[in-house]
Amino acid sequence: MEHAFVYNEVAVLVRHWFEIDLSDSHLEHGARIEVRQVAPQPRRGSESAAQKVVVDQPMWRADLFDRLDGTPGAFDAAHFHPYFVGVEPCDRHWDDAVTTTPWEWLRTRLTDVAGIAAAAGVQLRDPATANEEVGADAEAIVDAARNRAPTLCGSAQRCHAWTRDAEAAVHSMLGSLARPDLLDRDRVSPWLPAGVA
Repeated sequence: MEHAFVYNEVAVLVRHWFEIDLSDSHLEHGARIEVRQVAPQPRRGSESAAQKVVVDQPMWRADLFDRLDGTPGAFDAAHFHPYFVGVEPCDRHWDDAVTTTPWEWLRTRLTDVAGIAAAAGVQLRDPATANEEVGADAEAIVDAARNRAPTLCGSAQRCHAWTRDAEAAVHSMLGSLARPDLLDRDRVSPWLPAGVA
């Protein structure tokens, strides 16, 4: 399940995410926040017609994650991706504030969504309005992210329920592990096809 805050030029998507590290099979989970562009669409139908909304091109992502083998609430895997190459995120970037004060760090970033766009190489048509719109909802966006925090996801079943739509991504991770022998198979069992243990 995703929460979408959609504005004139940008959208902010918030969800819970489950991640398997491809190198050593450790598990991470927590709130994922993405800033994306809203693609302009031609007007259709009458003045009352429903209009198409296309939220596609990612610009920025924050992953406020815990490691499942770490201390709950320590955000020891929290990181961010300041830009994307097409739909692929750049390498992880780390900042002490992301792990020590993740919600305040996120709130501060959301008050300058035009700066996020510029750093990602995207020129907004009206950056001041984008800042005003997203900044006015920054607290609501942070609250939505807090509601998908790793400490609120205490079981494999809850993680699976919150990320059921991402099952194909989890299967891709499972098929790309360098060390599948280190995988906590009990924790990933809800994502495994029936009969696979």
